[in-house]
Amino acid sequence: MQKRKGKILIVEDEKSMREVLKILLEGENYEVVTSSDGLEGLSYITKDIFDLVITDIKMPRADGFEILKKAKEISPDTIVIMITAFGTTESAIEAMKLGAYDYIHKPFKIDEIRLILKKAIEKKKLSQEVMLLREKVRTSYTLENIIGQSEKMQELFKLIPRIAQSNSNVLIMGESGSGKELFATALHNLSHRKERNFVTINCATFPEGLLESELFGHMKGSFTGALYNKQGLFEIADGGSIFLDEICEMPMNLQAKLLRVLENGIFRRVGGTTDIKVDVRVISATNKDIKDEIASGRFRDDLYYRLNVVPLHVPPLRERKEDIPLLVNHFLRKTSDHPKKITPEAMRILMDHPWEGNVRELENVIERVSLLTDKEHITPAELPPEITEYADELKEIQDLTEEGIQIDTLIEDIEKKYLLKALKKANGVKTEAARLLNLSFRSFRHRLQKYGIK
Repeated sequence: MQKRKGKILIVEDEKSMREVLKILLEGENYEVVTSSDGLEGLSYITKDIFDLVITDIKMPRADGFEILKKAKEISPDTIVIMITAFGTTESAIEAMKLGAYDYIHKPFKIDEIRLILKKAIEKKKLSQEVMLLREKVRTSYTLENIIGQSEKMQELFKLIPRIAQSNSNVLIMGESGSGKELFATALHNLSHRKERNFVTINCATFPEGLLESELFGHMKGSFTGALYNKQGLFEIADGGSIFLDEICEMPMNLQAKLLRVLENGIFRRVGGTTDIKVDVRVISATNKDIKDEIASGRFRDDLYYRLNVVPLHVPPLRERKEDIPLLVNHFLRKTSDHPKKITPEAMRILMDHPWEGNVRELENVIERVSLLTDKEHITPAELPPEITEYADELKEIQDLTEEGIQIDTLIEDIEKKYLLKALKKANGVKTEAARLLNLSFRSFRHRLQKYGIK
């Protein structure tokens, strides 16, 4: 079935005019709701969100100006077109001041109103696309913009185009800063959905109530601060894709609502009474062990199986160190039109670093060094202390004296040091510290007890 172009409300007390407009618009593949008087039209506006409202001015119980004011009050993005057989210059000016898109006199030609409606709907869609484009310009668009020559990255480059052609949901797993959003964007832009919207949201950045409103929209007055009707991201992404980053941070009650959308494409806005059906491909991502989250009761197993139709693992930077020189030179070019050079010694230090923050951390380091040094070449002296300190520690480990070393003691010292570092980085949260060291929580706790770390 062909996708509808938009949802239109016609408020017109003249039956023949109402039916002509309905037949015309349904023939143009719009979803049409009709009302025979102003008061009924107002009730429709408060219950649903319309892309466009066509209203007569003179009607019983409530006139077109009341329709216009209410439509703009509760859904500012709704476009309103006024039609009348008794138009005056003063009423036309008043309509425009109140936010009407156009003012049409009866009788009108079919081709005239068809063109006005087409331009009005395109204007609304364009405003949405501009909003989304601002978000998309921050990210790369295809695999050509994802840098990597390592074997693991080459495997991903072969896999992504195949996955992109399906409608299956994808769960991207990988550490923070490893580039999960880049791969999600590539999946959308290599798919048949690329002409439709791609929207992204980080589930960890919104409180529970606001996250539901962002995803599914809300009706005016449904909660404190809901001053107007609002479309959710699932509606905006209809026909396209949505990227749910940090999916494990989604509250349990909201997971149930997401599960319903994945099962049948149906949801309701917060405070709404009408089911809304969408066709959206869901790409989600997490930096946590999602099976541990399920075992701990923080994530629904049935939702996991719906999201994880196709799993995708993005490797951490320490597992693809041969990509570091490519990334370093890319970030140097990105920072300046006259990029600095990096010495072999400095590059070796960067390649030996563990990069717990992955590509994002490397980019920040290179940008900082490039901006803060006046020298043409970046040497080890220009690298940040946290990078060179690790290199010094590594050098100490590699150097052997004539007397030899106590290898068991040395390994224990190193292990204890990284346990403390992980705890510090995780702000004392043991489960997060265990994740940073790729240890199970049980194994991590055993090591803490072994060294008497509290």
